Amino acid sequence: MSELQEELLADVKKVKAVYLAAEDLKIAASILYLAYHDDPLFVDIFQFEKEGYESRLRSAIREELNAFWLSKQPMVGLFDEERLLAVACIMSPDASLGPNRFWHWRLKMLLTAGYFGTKQMVEKETKVREHVPAQRFHMLSLIGVHPDQQAHGLGHVLMSAIDSIVLEDPESEGIGMYVTLPKCLSFFEDGNYSLVKELEVGHIKGHLMFKHREPA
Repeated sequence: MSELQEELLADVKKVKAVYLAAEDLKIAASILYLAYHDDPLFVDIFQFEKEGYESRLRSAIREELNAFWLSKQPMVGLFDEERLLAVACIMSPDASLGPNRFWHWRLKMLLTAGYFGTKQMVEKETKVREHVPAQRFHMLSLIGVHPDQQAHGLGHVLMSAIDSIVLEDPESEGIGMYVTLPKCLSFFEDGNYSLVKELEVGHIKGHLMFKHREPA
């Protein structure tokens, strides 16, 4: 590793978890785009084999972040001073988003991601939520660490921040996550997420994971 690369790596001890501000959304979208570019589910939903995949994926992530921002859902980022390194988007139990989102999200998503992609995203979330073993719960919708900062402990710092958000709601039974990248399973298992069920969405099989709220 070069000296420049070492300088670019964050000092985990100095990293802070902070709720994202409006000016952070563009960088957050870039981090999530890199995180999900090769995810089998997104590859299937946004039709990787057809021209314009990257544009459809970028647009979908951007609209998701805008929807989260407008509905005041928790979006937390890890910062090394002013530099955003990782991000997680969480849907609260009382979220007005829901699988269908609100009408202007649906319209924008249809225009940018296309009918098939929008329909698949809604079906995915509906199917996942039907199998969560809880009535009132959070959902981890998007999570990503910048590629240059992976394998240095930031994921576990982000996981702690997510746990804190769940604990802030005394009525939440826990948090769910639909995992489609096999390499990510061990990460969530290490974070005490348990396998609920293997679910097939579209042509892709994934694992519904759930972490029950820790007793107070």
